[in-house]
Amino acid sequence: MRMPPRLSTIAARRIALAAQGFGVPRPEPWSATSRHVQRVIDTVGIVQIDSVNVVSRSHYLPFYSRLGPYDHALVDRARDRAPRRLVEYWAHEASLVPPSTWPLLDFRMRRAHDESWGGMQAVKREHPELVDAVLAEVAARGPLTSRQLEAALAHDLPRERDQWGWNWSLVKAALEHLFWSGQVSSAGRTTQFERRYAVPSRVLPPHLRDVAEQPELRPGDETAFVELIRIAARAHGVGTEQCLRDYFRLKPEQARPAIAALVESGDLVPVTIDGWRRPAYLDPSARRPRRIEARALLSPFDSLIWQRDRTSALYGFDYRLEIYTPEEKRVHGYYVLPFLLGEDLIGRVDLKADRTGGRLLARQVTWEPGRGGADDTRELHEELGLMAQWLGLADVDVALVR
Repeated sequence: MRMPPRLSTIAARRIALAAQGFGVPRPEPWSATSRHVQRVIDTVGIVQIDSVNVVSRSHYLPFYSRLGPYDHALVDRARDRAPRRLVEYWAHEASLVPPSTWPLLDFRMRRAHDESWGGMQAVKREHPELVDAVLAEVAARGPLTSRQLEAALAHDLPRERDQWGWNWSLVKAALEHLFWSGQVSSAGRTTQFERRYAVPSRVLPPHLRDVAEQPELRPGDETAFVELIRIAARAHGVGTEQCLRDYFRLKPEQARPAIAALVESGDLVPVTIDGWRRPAYLDPSARRPRRIEARALLSPFDSLIWQRDRTSALYGFDYRLEIYTPEEKRVHGYYVLPFLLGEDLIGRVDLKADRTGGRLLARQVTWEPGRGGADDTRELHEELGLMAQWLGLADVDVALVR
Protein backbone atom coordinates (compact mmCIF):
# COMPACT_ATOMS: atom_id res chain seq x y z
CA MET A 1 0.00 0.00 0.00
CA ARG A 2 1.39 3.35 -1.05
CA MET A 3 2.09 5.75 1.84
CA PRO A 4 0.54 9.24 1.65
CA PRO A 5 2.92 12.06 0.76
CA ARG A 6 4.45 13.78 3.77
CA LEU A 7 4.63 17.52 4.41
CA SER A 8 6.65 19.40 6.98
CA THR A 9 4.75 21.79 9.23
CA ILE A 10 6.40 24.79 7.57
CA ALA A 11 5.44 23.53 4.10
CA ALA A 12 1.83 23.07 5.26
CA ARG A 13 1.88 26.54 6.80
CA ARG A 14 3.06 28.13 3.53
CA ILE A 15 0.42 26.25 1.56
CA ALA A 16 -2.25 27.44 4.01
CA LEU A 17 -1.13 31.08 3.87
CA ALA A 18 -1.02 31.07 0.08
CA ALA A 19 -4.46 29.45 -0.11
CA GLN A 20 -5.84 32.27 2.06
CA GLY A 21 -4.40 34.98 -0.18
CA PHE A 22 -1.23 35.87 1.72
CA GLY A 23 1.14 34.58 -0.94
CA VAL A 24 0.83 37.61 -3.21
CA PRO A 25 1.92 41.20 -2.54
CA ARG A 26 -0.67 43.74 -1.55
CA PRO A 27 -1.49 46.46 -4.05
CA GLU A 28 -0.21 49.94 -3.33
CA PRO A 29 -2.22 51.67 -0.57
CA TRP A 30 -5.60 52.91 -1.82
CA SER A 31 -5.07 51.43 -5.28
CA ALA A 32 -7.25 48.32 -4.79
CA THR A 33 -10.10 47.96 -7.26
CA SER A 34 -13.22 45.81 -7.43
CA ARG A 35 -11.05 43.23 -9.17
CA HIS A 36 -8.83 42.97 -6.07
CA VAL A 37 -11.92 42.62 -3.87
CA GLN A 38 -13.20 39.86 -6.14
CA ARG A 39 -9.87 38.09 -5.87
CA VAL A 40 -10.24 37.99 -2.08
CA ILE A 41 -13.83 36.73 -2.40
CA ASP A 42 -12.74 33.98 -4.80
CA THR A 43 -9.83 33.04 -2.54
CA VAL A 44 -11.45 32.79 0.89
CA GLY A 45 -14.98 31.81 -0.22
CA ILE A 46 -16.60 33.09 3.02
CA VAL A 47 -16.29 36.35 4.95
CA GLN A 48 -17.70 36.21 8.47
CA ILE A 49 -19.96 39.00 9.73
CA ASP A 50 -20.02 40.26 13.29
CA SER A 51 -21.61 43.35 14.78
CA VAL A 52 -18.64 44.27 17.00
CA ASN A 53 -17.27 47.62 15.81
CA VAL A 54 -14.36 48.18 18.18
CA VAL A 55 -11.93 48.66 15.27
CA SER A 56 -14.10 48.25 12.17
CA ARG A 57 -17.03 46.06 11.19
CA SER A 58 -15.40 42.67 11.04
CA HIS A 59 -16.25 41.87 7.40
CA TYR A 60 -14.08 44.77 6.20
CA LEU A 61 -10.98 43.53 8.03
CA PRO A 62 -10.16 40.39 5.98
CA PHE A 63 -10.05 42.57 2.88
CA TYR A 64 -7.77 45.04 4.66
CA SER A 65 -5.46 42.22 5.81
CA ARG A 66 -4.99 41.07 2.22
CA LEU A 67 -5.19 44.40 0.35
CA GLY A 68 -3.97 47.03 2.80
CA PRO A 69 -5.77 50.40 2.82
CA TYR A 70 -8.70 50.28 0.41
CA ASP A 71 -12.06 51.96 -0.06
CA HIS A 72 -14.76 50.33 2.11
CA ALA A 73 -17.26 51.20 -0.59
CA LEU A 74 -15.82 48.46 -2.81
CA VAL A 75 -17.06 45.81 -0.36
CA ASP A 76 -20.37 47.63 0.18
CA ARG A 77 -20.89 47.71 -3.58
CA ALA A 78 -20.17 43.98 -3.90
CA ARG A 79 -22.79 43.28 -1.22
CA ASP A 80 -25.43 45.94 -1.86
CA ARG A 81 -25.60 46.57 -5.60
CA ALA A 82 -26.75 44.33 -8.41
CA PRO A 83 -25.32 42.17 -9.75
CA ARG A 84 -24.13 41.26 -6.26
CA ARG A 85 -20.82 39.50 -5.74
CA LEU A 86 -21.64 38.77 -2.11
CA VAL A 87 -24.85 37.67 -0.41
CA GLU A 88 -25.55 36.96 3.21
CA TYR A 89 -26.44 33.66 4.85
CA TRP A 90 -25.48 31.27 7.65
CA ALA A 91 -22.38 29.68 6.12
CA HIS A 92 -19.65 29.56 8.78
CA GLU A 93 -21.56 31.82 11.13
CA ALA A 94 -23.44 34.83 9.74
CA SER A 95 -21.40 35.28 6.59
CA LEU A 96 -21.03 36.81 3.17
CA VAL A 97 -20.62 34.27 0.37
CA PRO A 98 -20.60 34.42 -3.43
CA PRO A 99 -24.15 34.10 -4.84
CA SER A 100 -23.22 30.75 -6.40
CA THR A 101 -22.69 29.32 -2.90
CA TRP A 102 -26.16 30.29 -1.63
CA PRO A 103 -28.03 27.38 -3.32
CA LEU A 104 -25.50 24.91 -1.88
CA LEU A 105 -26.77 25.80 1.59
CA ASP A 106 -30.33 24.68 0.88
CA PHE A 107 -29.87 21.74 3.26
CA ARG A 108 -29.54 24.25 6.09
CA MET A 109 -32.51 26.29 4.90
CA ARG A 110 -34.73 23.20 4.89
CA ARG A 111 -33.80 22.44 8.48
CA ALA A 112 -34.75 25.83 9.86
CA HIS A 113 -37.72 24.29 11.65
CA ASP A 114 -35.49 21.91 13.62
CA GLU A 115 -32.05 23.51 13.87
CA SER A 116 -32.68 27.26 14.15
CA TRP A 117 -32.88 29.05 17.48
CA GLY A 118 -35.87 28.54 19.74
CA GLY A 119 -37.46 31.95 19.12
CA MET A 120 -37.47 31.39 15.37
CA GLN A 121 -39.05 27.96 15.72
CA ALA A 122 -41.62 29.26 18.20
CA VAL A 123 -42.85 32.10 16.00
CA LYS A 124 -43.43 29.75 13.07
CA ARG A 125 -45.23 27.26 15.31
CA GLU A 126 -47.29 29.73 17.35
CA HIS A 127 -47.84 32.59 14.87
CA PRO A 128 -47.82 31.12 11.34
CA GLU A 129 -50.15 33.88 10.13
CA LEU A 130 -47.64 36.53 11.23
CA VAL A 131 -44.82 34.73 9.41
CA ASP A 132 -46.95 34.61 6.26
CA ALA A 133 -47.78 38.31 6.60
CA VAL A 134 -44.12 39.23 7.07
CA LEU A 135 -43.12 37.25 3.98
CA ALA A 136 -45.88 38.85 1.89
CA GLU A 137 -44.85 42.31 3.04
CA VAL A 138 -41.19 41.74 2.24
CA ALA A 139 -42.13 40.39 -1.20
CA ALA A 140 -44.34 43.40 -1.91
CA ARG A 141 -42.23 46.20 -0.41
CA GLY A 142 -38.66 44.98 0.15
CA PRO A 143 -35.88 45.72 0.69
CA LEU A 144 -36.96 46.71 4.21
CA THR A 145 -35.26 46.84 7.59
CA SER A 146 -37.06 45.17 10.48
CA ARG A 147 -38.18 48.57 11.78
CA GLN A 148 -39.51 49.59 8.37
CA LEU A 149 -41.29 46.27 8.10
CA GLU A 150 -42.98 46.65 11.47
CA ALA A 151 -44.24 50.10 10.49
CA ALA A 152 -45.51 48.76 7.15
CA LEU A 153 -47.34 45.87 8.81
CA ALA A 154 -48.91 48.17 11.39
CA HIS A 155 -50.23 50.29 8.53
CA ASP A 156 -51.41 47.44 6.30
CA LEU A 157 -52.75 45.02 8.93
CA PRO A 158 -53.97 47.07 11.92
CA ARG A 159 -56.54 44.47 13.10
CA GLU A 160 -54.10 41.59 13.22
CA ARG A 161 -51.79 43.76 15.27
CA ASP A 162 -53.96 43.19 18.34
CA GLN A 163 -54.51 39.50 17.61
CA TRP A 164 -50.79 38.76 17.50
CA GLY A 165 -49.95 40.50 20.77
CA TRP A 166 -47.78 42.68 18.57
CA ASN A 167 -44.19 43.40 19.49
CA TRP A 168 -40.93 44.04 17.66
CA SER A 169 -39.33 40.83 18.82
CA LEU A 170 -42.06 38.71 17.19
CA VAL A 171 -41.61 40.48 13.86
CA LYS A 172 -37.84 40.17 14.14
CA ALA A 173 -38.12 36.47 15.02
CA ALA A 174 -40.38 35.93 11.99
CA LEU A 175 -37.85 37.69 9.76
CA GLU A 176 -34.98 35.63 11.13
CA HIS A 177 -36.94 32.41 10.63
CA LEU A 178 -37.61 33.38 7.02
CA PHE A 179 -33.96 34.36 6.54
CA TRP A 180 -32.71 31.06 7.96
CA SER A 181 -35.18 29.07 5.84
CA GLY A 182 -34.07 30.91 2.69
CA GLN A 183 -37.45 32.46 1.94
CA VAL A 184 -36.02 35.91 2.64
CA SER A 185 -32.52 37.18 1.97
CA SER A 186 -30.58 40.37 2.64
CA ALA A 187 -30.13 43.08 0.02
CA GLY A 188 -27.35 44.59 2.13
CA ARG A 189 -26.97 46.55 5.33
CA THR A 190 -27.70 50.12 6.40
CA THR A 191 -25.03 52.37 7.91
CA GLN A 192 -26.43 51.28 11.29
CA PHE A 193 -25.72 47.65 10.26
CA GLU A 194 -29.40 46.72 9.93
CA ARG A 195 -30.24 44.05 7.38
CA ARG A 196 -32.36 45.17 4.43
CA TYR A 197 -34.63 42.18 3.89
CA ALA A 198 -35.78 41.17 0.42
CA VAL A 199 -36.91 37.99 -1.29
CA PRO A 200 -34.01 36.02 -2.84
CA SER A 201 -35.19 36.59 -6.42
CA ARG A 202 -34.52 40.32 -5.88
CA VAL A 203 -31.06 39.69 -4.41
CA LEU A 204 -29.45 36.91 -6.43
CA PRO A 205 -28.10 37.60 -9.93
CA PRO A 206 -30.48 36.93 -12.86
CA HIS A 207 -28.96 33.53 -13.71
CA LEU A 208 -29.80 32.28 -10.19
CA ARG A 209 -33.33 33.62 -9.88
CA ASP A 210 -34.98 30.40 -11.02
CA VAL A 211 -33.00 28.60 -8.32
CA ALA A 212 -34.12 31.21 -5.79
CA GLU A 213 -37.79 30.74 -6.65
CA GLN A 214 -37.75 26.97 -7.21
CA PRO A 215 -35.94 25.05 -4.46
CA GLU A 216 -36.28 21.82 -6.44
CA LEU A 217 -33.67 23.21 -8.86
CA ARG A 218 -31.02 23.45 -6.15
CA PRO A 219 -28.32 20.78 -5.83
CA GLY A 220 -29.11 17.72 -3.77
CA ASP A 221 -27.43 17.32 -0.41
CA GLU A 222 -24.66 14.96 -1.53
CA THR A 223 -23.70 17.24 -4.41
CA ALA A 224 -23.85 20.30 -2.17
CA PHE A 225 -21.61 18.74 0.48
CA VAL A 226 -19.02 17.81 -2.15
CA GLU A 227 -19.01 21.34 -3.53
CA LEU A 228 -18.80 22.93 -0.07
CA ILE A 229 -15.87 20.71 0.87
CA ARG A 230 -14.25 21.57 -2.47
CA ILE A 231 -14.53 25.30 -1.64
CA ALA A 232 -13.16 24.66 1.84
CA ALA A 233 -10.25 22.62 0.46
CA ARG A 234 -9.34 25.37 -1.97
CA ALA A 235 -9.44 27.95 0.82
CA HIS A 236 -7.30 25.77 3.13
CA GLY A 237 -4.77 24.38 0.68
CA VAL A 238 -4.29 21.53 3.10
CA GLY A 239 -6.28 20.52 6.16
CA THR A 240 -7.78 17.75 8.24
CA GLU A 241 -11.40 16.63 8.08
CA GLN A 242 -12.03 18.89 11.08
CA CYS A 243 -10.57 21.88 9.20
CA LEU A 244 -12.56 21.21 6.05
CA ARG A 245 -15.93 20.60 7.65
CA ASP A 246 -15.63 23.53 10.05
CA TYR A 247 -15.44 26.00 7.16
CA PHE A 248 -19.17 25.61 6.44
CA ARG A 249 -20.02 24.10 9.83
CA LEU A 250 -20.77 20.69 8.35
CA LYS A 251 -21.38 17.64 10.50
CA PRO A 252 -19.03 14.62 10.28
CA GLU A 253 -21.67 12.52 8.53
CA GLN A 254 -22.07 15.29 5.92
CA ALA A 255 -18.37 15.91 5.35
CA ARG A 256 -16.85 12.41 5.37
CA PRO A 257 -18.59 11.01 2.26
CA ALA A 258 -17.82 14.27 0.43
CA ILE A 259 -14.13 14.06 1.33
CA ALA A 260 -14.06 10.40 0.26
CA ALA A 261 -15.66 11.31 -3.09
CA LEU A 262 -13.11 14.05 -3.70
CA VAL A 263 -10.25 11.71 -2.80
CA GLU A 264 -11.61 9.09 -5.21
CA SER A 265 -11.85 11.66 -8.01
CA GLY A 266 -8.34 12.95 -7.34
CA ASP A 267 -9.55 16.38 -6.25
CA LEU A 268 -8.10 15.79 -2.78
CA VAL A 269 -4.85 13.97 -1.99
CA PRO A 270 -4.35 12.32 1.42
CA VAL A 271 -1.16 13.55 3.09
CA THR A 272 0.53 13.34 6.46
CA ILE A 273 1.93 16.43 8.18
CA ASP A 274 4.78 16.26 10.64
CA GLY A 275 3.48 16.52 14.18
CA TRP A 276 -0.21 16.19 13.22
CA ARG A 277 -2.01 13.18 14.64
CA ARG A 278 -4.95 13.38 12.25
CA PRO A 279 -4.74 12.60 8.52
CA ALA A 280 -4.86 15.61 6.22
CA TYR A 281 -5.95 16.31 2.67
CA LEU A 282 -4.15 18.44 0.07
CA ASP A 283 -5.80 20.37 -2.72
CA PRO A 284 -3.56 19.25 -5.64
CA SER A 285 -3.98 22.65 -7.30
CA ALA A 286 -2.76 24.50 -4.20
CA ARG A 287 0.31 26.67 -4.55
CA ARG A 288 3.35 25.34 -2.69
CA PRO A 289 5.52 28.43 -2.19
CA ARG A 290 9.06 28.19 -0.86
CA ARG A 291 8.58 31.34 1.16
CA ILE A 292 5.82 33.68 2.29
CA GLU A 293 6.45 37.36 2.95
CA ALA A 294 3.27 38.74 4.45
CA ARG A 295 2.36 41.36 7.00
CA ALA A 296 -1.14 41.73 8.37
CA LEU A 297 -3.23 42.38 11.43
CA LEU A 298 -5.94 39.71 11.40
CA SER A 299 -9.53 40.10 12.48
CA PRO A 300 -10.50 37.70 15.28
CA PHE A 301 -13.04 36.46 12.70
CA ASP A 302 -10.54 35.97 9.84
CA SER A 303 -10.91 32.64 8.08
CA LEU A 304 -7.15 32.01 8.39
CA ILE A 305 -7.59 31.46 12.14
CA TRP A 306 -11.19 30.20 12.52
CA GLN A 307 -10.23 26.69 13.51
CA ARG A 308 -8.22 27.15 16.71
CA ASP A 309 -6.70 23.63 16.73
CA ARG A 310 -5.44 24.26 13.20
CA THR A 311 -3.99 27.63 14.21
CA SER A 312 -2.12 25.99 17.06
CA ALA A 313 -0.84 23.11 14.91
CA LEU A 314 0.30 25.31 12.02
CA TYR A 315 1.74 28.28 13.88
CA GLY A 316 2.23 27.18 17.47
CA PHE A 317 -0.16 30.02 18.31
CA ASP A 318 -2.88 29.39 20.88
CA TYR A 319 -5.59 31.96 20.21
CA ARG A 320 -8.82 32.57 22.07
CA LEU A 321 -11.20 35.49 21.73
CA GLU A 322 -11.66 37.11 25.13
CA ILE A 323 -14.58 39.44 24.41
CA TYR A 324 -16.84 37.41 26.66
CA THR A 325 -14.21 36.87 29.35
CA PRO A 326 -14.56 39.13 32.43
CA GLU A 327 -12.06 41.99 32.16
CA GLU A 328 -10.07 40.96 35.23
CA LYS A 329 -9.53 37.47 33.74
CA ARG A 330 -8.39 38.56 30.28
CA VAL A 331 -4.81 37.73 29.35
CA HIS A 332 -4.32 39.58 26.07
CA GLY A 333 -7.21 42.06 25.95
CA TYR A 334 -10.73 42.60 24.68
CA TYR A 335 -10.49 42.76 20.85
CA VAL A 336 -7.19 41.12 20.01
CA LEU A 337 -5.84 40.95 16.47
CA PRO A 338 -3.06 38.43 15.77
CA PHE A 339 -0.07 39.95 13.95
CA LEU A 340 1.19 37.98 10.95
CA LEU A 341 4.74 38.76 9.84
CA GLY A 342 6.45 36.73 7.16
CA GLU A 343 4.96 33.30 7.67
CA ASP A 344 4.58 33.44 11.46
CA LEU A 345 1.98 34.71 13.88
CA ILE A 346 4.32 36.65 16.15
CA GLY A 347 2.12 38.77 18.41
CA ARG A 348 -1.29 39.98 19.53
CA VAL A 349 -2.59 43.53 19.59
CA ASP A 350 -5.62 44.62 21.62
CA LEU A 351 -6.94 47.38 19.35
CA LYS A 352 -9.61 50.04 19.62
CA ALA A 353 -10.48 52.84 17.20
CA ASP A 354 -10.95 56.00 19.28
CA ARG A 355 -12.99 57.84 16.69
CA THR A 356 -13.69 60.83 18.92
CA GLY A 357 -10.01 61.35 19.71
CA GLY A 358 -8.82 60.41 16.22
CA ARG A 359 -6.47 57.71 17.53
CA LEU A 360 -5.90 54.02 16.98
CA LEU A 361 -5.30 52.64 20.46
CA ALA A 362 -3.08 49.59 20.89
CA ARG A 363 -4.12 49.02 24.48
CA GLN A 364 -1.84 46.01 24.83
CA VAL A 365 0.77 44.39 22.59
CA THR A 366 1.81 40.85 23.55
CA TRP A 367 4.71 39.30 21.67
CA GLU A 368 5.22 35.58 21.23
CA PRO A 369 8.32 34.16 22.97
CA GLY A 370 11.50 35.27 21.20
CA ARG A 371 9.72 37.98 19.20
CA GLY A 372 9.29 41.70 19.71
CA GLY A 373 12.76 42.92 18.78
CA ALA A 374 13.49 46.14 16.92
CA ASP A 375 12.57 44.78 13.47
CA ASP A 376 9.29 43.24 14.67
CA THR A 377 8.39 46.45 16.50
CA ARG A 378 9.12 48.58 13.45
CA GLU A 379 6.98 46.34 11.22
CA LEU A 380 4.09 46.44 13.69
CA HIS A 381 4.23 50.23 14.00
CA GLU A 382 4.21 50.56 10.21
CA GLU A 383 1.19 48.26 10.01
CA LEU A 384 -0.61 50.14 12.77
CA GLY A 385 0.07 53.40 10.95
CA LEU A 386 -1.43 52.00 7.74
CA MET A 387 -4.48 50.74 9.60
CA ALA A 388 -4.97 54.10 11.30
CA GLN A 389 -4.83 55.78 7.90
CA TRP A 390 -7.38 53.33 6.52
CA LEU A 391 -9.69 54.04 9.45
CA GLY A 392 -9.33 57.80 9.04
CA LEU A 393 -7.47 58.20 12.33
CA ALA A 394 -4.60 60.63 12.76
CA ASP A 395 -2.45 58.95 15.42
CA VAL A 396 -1.43 55.61 16.90
CA ASP A 397 -1.12 55.24 20.65
CA VAL A 398 0.60 52.12 22.01
CA ALA A 399 -0.10 51.80 25.73
CA LEU A 400 1.33 48.55 27.07
CA VAL A 401 3.87 46.13 25.56
CA ARG A 402 4.51 42.67 26.96
